[in-house]
Amino acid sequence: MAQKLKVVVTAGPTREFVDPVRFLSNPSTGKMGFAVARAAAAAGHAVALVAGPVALKTPKGVRRVDVVSARDMLAAVAREVAAGADVLIATAAVADWRPKRRARQKLKKGEMDGTLALVRNPDILKTVRGVRKVGFAAETRNVLKEAVRKCREKDLELIVANDVTEKGCGFGTDTNRATLVRRDGTVVRLPLLTKLALARRIVREIEI
Repeated sequence: MAQKLKVVVTAGPTREFVDPVRFLSNPSTGKMGFAVARAAAAAGHAVALVAGPVALKTPKGVRRVDVVSARDMLAAVAREVAAGADVLIATAAVADWRPKRRARQKLKKGEMDGTLALVRNPDILKTVRGVRKVGFAAETRNVLKEAVRKCREKDLELIVANDVTEKGCGFGTDTNRATLVRRDGTVVRLPLLTKLALARRIVREIEI
């Protein structure tokens, strides 16, 4: 077996609350991240799964940390890395923006003028250092170009890119068709796979 690694996996969406009953988010279900956590644990690695709000059971042998917002997720990941993680596999669909101010009470229709001031959330992969990093790029166009750019800009060892508009590859599906882009520029196009099969392939990549 390959050397046992301490692996941190992020999964699911984040929620950025406007007020106590409304939030900004996305359709991520966490299936890909939970599959990666399951595959890594099955391969004998120690896995911490940092999960946004999802309705999935924790995979066997995985330690789960539940979070809500992007900043919560960053803080949890930073703690895991500081504790000695070897690899971060960031599958989570993290909200890029959050409301500038969160209202303490539910906003009534007449209390807003139709605009919402936003500020940018921290980029977890750009922020976290001192660990090998694997990213995901869920795109709707220029998939390979965006993957190459993100791999370089975020100093990733590997990025897993896919077109979420393609049949069988969107949020909530049990399958995915991915393109792997390695740091050295190598591109590997994979066929349509179950998310668990893709997860096993990703785990093999980090074991090299």
